[in-house]
Amino acid sequence: MKILRFNDDRVGVLNGEAVVDVSDVISHREYRGPQGTMEELIANFASYRPKIEAKVAAGGGRPVSSVKLLAPLPRPARVLAAFVNYLDRPDRTVDTLPLEFFHKSPHLVGPGGTVELPDIEQVAEFHAEAELAFVIGREAWKVSEAAAMDHVFGYVPFFDVSARGLVRRSQLLPKGQETFAPCGPWITTREEVADPHNLTVRSWVSGEARQSYSTRDMAHGIAKQIAWLSRFVRLRPGDVIATGTYHEGLGPIHVGDTLEIEISGLGRASFKVAGDSPRKAKGHQPGGGVRIEITKV
Repeated sequence: MKILRFNDDRVGVLNGEAVVDVSDVISHREYRGPQGTMEELIANFASYRPKIEAKVAAGGGRPVSSVKLLAPLPRPARVLAAFVNYLDRPDRTVDTLPLEFFHKSPHLVGPGGTVELPDIEQVAEFHAEAELAFVIGREAWKVSEAAAMDHVFGYVPFFDVSARGLVRRSQLLPKGQETFAPCGPWITTREEVADPHNLTVRSWVSGEARQSYSTRDMAHGIAKQIAWLSRFVRLRPGDVIATGTYHEGLGPIHVGDTLEIEISGLGRASFKVAGDSPRKAKGHQPGGGVRIEITKV
């Protein structure tokens, strides 16, 4: 099942090329707010599923091309991203790549939304890293690797937008800025994905092909990621975790570009790039923007 948000915070299911509105199936939606509604649906999906399937079976809906898609989750409590998790160089092995994660902004940008590039002097260039992300379906706390996949609700294409060249005292400016987490077009539920470690991830920048790789080159699989993370943080329904990227094919993005991502079976989404960064053409040299100083104390 492909679950999405659209128009004025409606919840829908994709049925072929049509969107079936299932908003009213979710109890007390008017009191929960946008994120609370999605968390309620995800956490109690087993009970909602028969009602949703009945709505879809009844037919109807509207063409997906006629609706405005929103971020599948408007503001998750936690958005985490794996740090260097692909075997994309000869010197990288499972043993040499320790599991590590950083926080992304919880304000997810939906399809057709805008990534804002700020003007910061030290930034050499911006990248949009295409990644497979998964959504937690039920609470995970100190779970075993064997049981970990039972805590996955579904999967979503995800861009980890990054500012290169900043001193990495934290990942806030390089990775965690407000619009640096575009994703979509929808959540594909777990049972529709036979093997999340055998998907093709592709990206384009203004029509130019960039990345094309398979998730089978992931160093640490999803079950291991959940087991490791749940030792330290309590994962909850609606949390989003991006699994890392294969760096081959990455290149700079600029104001005015269009970003596109597609993962086999999970859909395709595009996003605009705007902002006050002067990086509008290849070959731009840093300088003239906001200067950030970090000193030792």
